Amino acid sequence: MNNKMEHFEVIKKWKNEHIRQFQTDTNSLNAFHDNIMCKVFEIALQSVTEQFGETPCDYSWFVMGSAGRYEQGIFSDQDHGIVYEKTCEQTAIYFKELGKQLAVGLNHVGYPFCEGNVMSSNPVWCKSYKEWGNQLIEWMKKESWDSIRYLQIFHDARSLVGKSEYIDQLKSILYHFHKNNPSLLIRFLDNVMLVKPSVGPLGQIFVEDKGPHSGSIDLKRSGFFPYVNSIRLLAIKEEIKETTTLSRIDSLCTLPSYLEPLEKYREHFSALLNYRISLFEHANSYDDIHYLSVASLSQIEKNEVKDILKNGKKLHQFVQRIVKKGYYDGV
Repeated sequence: MNNKMEHFEVIKKWKNEHIRQFQTDTNSLNAFHDNIMCKVFEIALQSVTEQFGETPCDYSWFVMGSAGRYEQGIFSDQDHGIVYEKTCEQTAIYFKELGKQLAVGLNHVGYPFCEGNVMSSNPVWCKSYKEWGNQLIEWMKKESWDSIRYLQIFHDARSLVGKSEYIDQLKSILYHFHKNNPSLLIRFLDNVMLVKPSVGPLGQIFVEDKGPHSGSIDLKRSGFFPYVNSIRLLAIKEEIKETTTLSRIDSLCTLPSYLEPLEKYREHFSALLNYRISLFEHANSYDDIHYLSVASLSQIEKNEVKDILKNGKKLHQFVQRIVKKGYYDGV
């Protein structure tokens, strides 16, 4: 094992020994994940520096997905990218190698490769600032499901190392475009229209009826998706650069038109995070942190979960009305 992999092994061992200490608080847990990922970055950068020399220009290494939103659980895969200042072959080679080593290092310490290949090792997610700007515009002009999904993923970007200004400036390109192209938000809305039914007309909670999680609620699809997707869409509409769902709600609530309708959704999303935290103690895999057993809940908890799920659907409907009204008022 070479020196770099030995360092990754040490980080992995330290992560496994200490992560359970932070499982009762989302913010502490995500700060721990940030710390681990930054240590991986240090080792990867040192390795690339030894091979190619010092970094050729300013850059930002950023995380996306649940990491970008500061909403990771005990188990989490990779979602990250790189934006660098100079557009030339030398810098491209340098940062693509850094991206490859980051993906390998993160995988080694316990963050599996992203199945969708949203990683710095993929040239799509590792580009110069100019190339990133062009790519965002291309995605916004291209009417495809993937391009809209990539834009949503990017809007959750949070700089972990380097110049965070690059991320804010790139998000501003998105905001400027949608001001002059109101149909973009409709395309975002179409991309997140499907919400998994979670509560029946008689108040019954829909659970998994087979498999290892039979009798459990899929909190990720039934709970988190309606809140996260809806609030992200409002954040794009109102040009809010914060990445966590709760901070986005807070920023939206500073706008008079959102204060009253969104206050209750903040409480419900906070409760949803707490229910997921309750799953961490006995979780052994990524799926385990998303399935909540209905049988384990008291009647009071069942009623609260029903309210959370029903209000997630109401939030989704509220955002649909806001976006569609804005679109038709502007055309």
